[in-house]
Amino acid sequence: MIRCIAIDDEALALDLIEDNIKKLPFLEMVKTCKSAFEAMEVLRNESIDLIFLDIQMPDVSGIQLLKTLKSRPMVILTTAYEKYATEGFNLDVIDYLLKPYSLERFLKAVNKAREYQDLREKALIQEHHKEIIASPNFLFVRADYKLVKIDLASVLYIEGLKDYVKIYMGDKPILTQMSMKALEEKLPPKEFVRVHRSFIVAFSKIDFIQKQMLTIGRKEIPISEHYRDQLYKMINNDKSVE
Repeated sequence: MIRCIAIDDEALALDLIEDNIKKLPFLEMVKTCKSAFEAMEVLRNESIDLIFLDIQMPDVSGIQLLKTLKSRPMVILTTAYEKYATEGFNLDVIDYLLKPYSLERFLKAVNKAREYQDLREKALIQEHHKEIIASPNFLFVRADYKLVKIDLASVLYIEGLKDYVKIYMGDKPILTQMSMKALEEKLPPKEFVRVHRSFIVAFSKIDFIQKQMLTIGRKEIPISEHYRDQLYKMINNDKSVE
């Protein structure tokens, strides 16, 4: 979800942006602001991903507001004056909507923002993946449009669901878009073992094994022929198992 604010001194312009945002499930309107001062207060107290920003406003212009922001969200400029386009793009805005604009043009602008956010999040994930190598006790996964830290000591088991995996640590699992193979490569091999095409388990959390099934708490997990030898190899190499 992309959290948005719109800043414009014209009520009709704000209504149009808010109406367009309601049509798109990946956008959330947090607040509409009629001045830069009102927007500054929102930016101090809320987490904002995208600003729809009018340039020509009384007291403080949109360009002046942009220059004051140290940590800047994505910005889409909205203005009736094309002459400000160059200055806006010099400030690394996502796009420039020239009033009056169509819904199609609005969609093009917000899709640019969505693509940029996806690229930025992928870059963050790659950075955190580097940390996984140096920090084997935890990893970060992408869930609900944020990076969630997973304490590996708390993981019970992991279930694969096509292009997603569910990581079970308690009552509520963490769902993340990742292949089982990619996640398996990130897990410490002495602590986790794959027992089925759809299941990886924390070896120390296994309560008992019976035939083609193992149990962790109340959860029964199948053991496939393909991974059975790998599991018993871990058991035989574990000095705590006699």
